[in-house]
Amino acid sequence: MLQVLFSLSLYKRTQGRVARQSTFAASFLIALLGVWRLSFQLSGYDQSIRYGLPAVLALLAFWITYRLIHWPKFADFLIAVEAEMNKVSWPSRPELIRSSGVVMFTIFSLAGLLFVFDTAWAILFRWIGIR
Repeated sequence: MLQVLFSLSLYKRTQGRVARQSTFAASFLIALLGVWRLSFQLSGYDQSIRYGLPAVLALLAFWITYRLIHWPKFADFLIAVEAEMNKVSWPSRPELIRSSGVVMFTIFSLAGLLFVFDTAWAILFRWIGIR
């Protein structure tokens, strides 16, 4: 793993580009949010520490994240993910709207049915004196 971290080569650089770029962007954004939060925690320190340490950590996070997506095992995983996502049959917009309507109707119908059963059992229990 350390060899990959300090290497300058790119592993299968043309394969799985979308999955790699998305993974890099999400991972680096999470790291940047952590560094940004750290800068607020360092508010009592000198300006060079308050802004210098997060800047160094942001650069380090950039490099580690960039190298992570070129680590052979992880890169092969991302390449396989992109290949599988290309095989997915995505629904058309009208089909998506119809399917969402069916799901919402089912959820609200079940919620209504559960409400009726709950109310009926509450009335029955109240009537026989359990509640």
